[in-house]
Amino acid sequence: MKKRIAVVGSTGSIGRQTLEVAAAQPEALEVVALAAGSNSRVLADQVRQVKPGVAVLWEEEPAGELREALRDLRVGTGDCPVRVSSGMPGLLEMVTASDVDTVVMAVSGCIGLEPTLAALQAGKQVALANKETLVAGGELVMAWARLRPGSLVPVDSEHSAIWQCLSEDTRDVTGLVLTASGGPFRTWDENRLAAAKPADALRHPNWQMGPKITIDSATLMNKGLEVIEAHHLFDMPYETIDVLVHPQSVVHSMVVYSDGAVIAQMGIPDMRLPIQYALSYPRRWPCSPTPVLAGQGLTFEKVNEARFPALGLAYDCGRRGGLMPAVMNAANEVCVQAFLREEIAYPRIYEVVKDICGRFDHKEALSLANVLAADAWARREAENVCRIGWNISCDEGGGCR
Repeated sequence: MKKRIAVVGSTGSIGRQTLEVAAAQPEALEVVALAAGSNSRVLADQVRQVKPGVAVLWEEEPAGELREALRDLRVGTGDCPVRVSSGMPGLLEMVTASDVDTVVMAVSGCIGLEPTLAALQAGKQVALANKETLVAGGELVMAWARLRPGSLVPVDSEHSAIWQCLSEDTRDVTGLVLTASGGPFRTWDENRLAAAKPADALRHPNWQMGPKITIDSATLMNKGLEVIEAHHLFDMPYETIDVLVHPQSVVHSMVVYSDGAVIAQMGIPDMRLPIQYALSYPRRWPCSPTPVLAGQGLTFEKVNEARFPALGLAYDCGRRGGLMPAVMNAANEVCVQAFLREEIAYPRIYEVVKDICGRFDHKEALSLANVLAADAWARREAENVCRIGWNISCDEGGGCR
C-alpha cells in the first residue's frame, strides 16, 4: 500500500528532493498535497507534475495566481480541480487531512511549529527537516511524539545519521557527535569576516541549500540549532552532545557508546538518502547513490569558538530552556534576512541575536501561544535593532553595520 505524503515547503531544496525521491519510488509513495511560501510559478509546475489534490501557498495573492494557473487541471479518479488554499488555516487543513499519512516538514523557520503539532495531534507521521520547530517548541512537540513511537522521524542528515547509528537499547549511549563542514568561513580571520558579503556566505563548499540555512551554516548557528534538536529528539543532556568540524562532510554524525565504541554513518553530501530513509523506515529501498570516494581523506577538528560564537550561544540558550531557544531562533531569522539584504554586516548577526537574548526575561510557561508570542517579541526587537543600525549607516554615508 502506498504511503500518502504531504510536502510542506515543496519549492525549497528539501522539498524538491523529496519530490525526486517520490518520483523514484512510485510503487511506495504518492504525493497528495503540496505547500509553499509565495512561489506560485514553481508550485504550479510541481502540481502539474505530481497532480496532488491540494496545494497551499502562504500568501493569498500568489494563491489566487495559482488558482488561475491550475484552472484547467483535473486530478484523481473523480476528475476534480486542484483545491488551492492559503495561510495557516489552509496549511493546518492540509496536514490533518484524512488522506495524508506522512507530512514532510521541509519549510524553513519557526512557521513549521504549528503545523507539526497539528499533524502529530491528528495522528500523522512527521518527517521533520525543519530544525527550528524543535528549537522553538521541542518540549511541546516531543510530548506528542512520545505518545506514538515512530510518529516523528528526522530528515536532517546529522540527526538521520544518529538515528541510523543508535542501537535498540540506548542505555549504553554516552554521547553524540554532530559534524559540521565549517562552511565557507572555516579558515577566515576576523578582518575578513568583518567584510564578508552575502555572496561569500552563500558559497558553501559542500552542500546546495536554501539561503537561510546556508547563512546559518556559515555562522555555525545551524549546528547550534541542531544541538538543541538532538537534545530533544534523542533525550540527551547538552553536555553529552559535541560538535566537530569535518570539512569533507562524509561522516554525518557519530554515536559514542559506554565501552568506547564510536559508530558513524557515512555518505556523500546528498539529502536524498536521509529523505528516503525517513520515508522508507524501517525498510531501506534500493537506489543508486554515488559511493563514498575511495582514498578520500577524512579530517576532524575542534570548533574555533572565537570564529563561530553562535554555537556557544545556542548551547547556552538550549540549557536555559523555556522560551529562550524560541527567542534566539526568531532573532536569528530576522538578522539572517537583514544580512542577505545587506542591511547589517556579517558580525552583527551574532551580536544582535546575543543582545536580544540578553534582554529577554519573560518567565511564562511553555505553550504554543507563549512560544509564538516570544517569537513575535524577538522579531520586533531584532527588526528594530537592525533598522536602527541601517539608518545610522545611511546617515553617516558609510557601510551597513
